[in-house]
Amino acid sequence: MYKKLCDLINNSYSNISGYKVACIVKMKDGKYFNGVNVENASFKDGLCAEQVAIGSAITEGYTKDSFDKLYLLGSSKHPITPCFLCRQLLVEFFSKDAEIITYDQTGEYTKYKIKDLCPYSFKSGDLYDK
Repeated sequence: MYKKLCDLINNSYSNISGYKVACIVKMKDGKYFNGVNVENASFKDGLCAEQVAIGSAITEGYTKDSFDKLYLLGSSKHPITPCFLCRQLLVEFFSKDAEIITYDQTGEYTKYKIKDLCPYSFKSGDLYDK
């Protein structure tokens, strides 16, 4: 997976920060979806690689029960973790025991579970728990 992420990260559109991110989402049926970060002049309106990959899967008809694992590579020296906006997205679409595998530039990786990255997350059920 590391090699695929290394190839994919070159597609990042990070013309403002220069910080590249690549993401591959694995579905339970074995299909994969790719994403890279896409920046623009209005920084707040950019897209994270995780958002692009998850959005691609949803566009193809997958549902929140379809997601299995997420692989992530950033252009920093150390393995990265999803930003907090993306962590909320992960809580929505992945099970709490799903693995997030993050790589550094040498191919070393760290594994996390959603429940460890997001121990006190806001869930859709919280909207109706009044």
